[in-house]
Amino acid sequence: LTKLINTVDEVTNTNVMCICLWILGEYCETSETVKDAYDTITEQLGEAPFIVQAKDKKAREEAAAAAAKGPELVTKNVVLADGTYATQTVYSEPKVNTALDNTPNLRKMIVGGDIFLGSVVSSCLTKMCLRGADVGLDALTVKSMTVNSLLTMCGIVKMAEVTVSAQKSSLADCSDRVTLCCRALLDPKANAILKQALLSEGKSSFAIFLKSVQGKEGKTKEESKDDVMSTQADDLIHFRQLKSLTAQAGDLDLDDGSDLARATGYADGNSLLTNELSHVYQLSGFADPVYAEAFVTVHDYDILLDILVINRTPNTLANLTVELSTMGDMKIVERPQSHTIGPLDQINIRASIKVSSTETGHIFGTIVYEDASTQEKGYINMNDIHMDIMDYIRPATCTDEVFRSMWAEFEWENKVAITTSITDLIEFLDHIVSSTNMKSLTPFDRDENGSFLAANLYAKSVFGEDALVNVSVEKKDDNDVKLAGYIRIRSKTQGIALSLGDRITSVQRGLPPKE
Repeated sequence: LTKLINTVDEVTNTNVMCICLWILGEYCETSETVKDAYDTITEQLGEAPFIVQAKDKKAREEAAAAAAKGPELVTKNVVLADGTYATQTVYSEPKVNTALDNTPNLRKMIVGGDIFLGSVVSSCLTKMCLRGADVGLDALTVKSMTVNSLLTMCGIVKMAEVTVSAQKSSLADCSDRVTLCCRALLDPKANAILKQALLSEGKSSFAIFLKSVQGKEGKTKEESKDDVMSTQADDLIHFRQLKSLTAQAGDLDLDDGSDLARATGYADGNSLLTNELSHVYQLSGFADPVYAEAFVTVHDYDILLDILVINRTPNTLANLTVELSTMGDMKIVERPQSHTIGPLDQINIRASIKVSSTETGHIFGTIVYEDASTQEKGYINMNDIHMDIMDYIRPATCTDEVFRSMWAEFEWENKVAITTSITDLIEFLDHIVSSTNMKSLTPFDRDENGSFLAANLYAKSVFGEDALVNVSVEKKDDNDVKLAGYIRIRSKTQGIALSLGDRITSVQRGLPPKE
């Protein structure tokens, strides 16, 4: 602490200064450290008011204007020693004010309009004044510290009201915070109520925060330990397409299925079968002359369609073609070829589609064929294939500072009103997190029972796009005990905001039935 007290005057970053002041306010617990820290902070702050004077402001503006002008170019004719004329060019630069600015860094920040730092200074000085009597400082010293702190806090509030800065929106919060600190120093009843909270709750909250961070790190380490390496980096994968057509039956690799499963990321056959069943789409009806269904495989930027076509007629169908079209940021790379199918025969047709952004898309088309016996053409409109945005979203994590920065930067927002039959706040949040494939960044205690919940959710798409969600929900006090509030989605692109909003609207009404 002594080293920190001696180096406070060297701090030039606002965030670092806030942390230093919080540490001094929380952990100065002896009379010497409290007195030294208080004297250092008040010396760095100086006396109120913390407002730029008119003459100083005018001098700064004139100096900035002179510096912006740059050097002036002056050209004149001169007579040389041999009697000839010449042109002489002279650069005249404005005088630079070499006077050193001895204003301490802390006062510069406050005068510059940093309202949040002002509230941190007020809280720090209040804690030192409250702790002064407990650590053995005499009553006269404590009273002097209290009076100086009150004058400083009044100057900070005046600065926040007068100064025009980017933090002007924090004026109300700063005023409430400083008012609370003043009441704790002036009102004995408020002192008795707030003293314990101001001097002890900060450390306990910080300990809970550190515990949650350590818990997250422990879970990450355990997950990394539990990861079992299924294949080595130098293991061979056999590609059937690259094998010679003249290979004998004994030369074929019987482990092609295992290689394919490993290459596509499935651990075993059961997960592969389950995934196939959940991605099978029926394209035509059972009563149609041609039955078709598609197995859709989504792999990051590519969508592969494996379409099973069955001829249900006793005639041969010639020039059968599956004509596909897409809606959204999708492009058909490989179009299906024409085929001839015998009576009651079947064939698999493959198509490849390229995806360029994260948004909900649709694949639709028509089956066109020609009856070989009657020479009549037939058309069958296929059902749409709805590509879910959840195939591209992956849970991710980021710091609160990065989340707030992106939240202020992103321009696309979708606001969804909460309408659900779920009555428990934590249960509703878990349902939204699992349904949107996102990760909650807000730590909370599941054992606490409250009437309000606010949480931030974050995810990234396979294309590197960020998806931010803020859930603000409260439990009404009426007889129905329904949940109300809003879910706000922000992203840099319109597709994610709209698609995630549609997804949340469709899944928020209630929990899926338990099997």
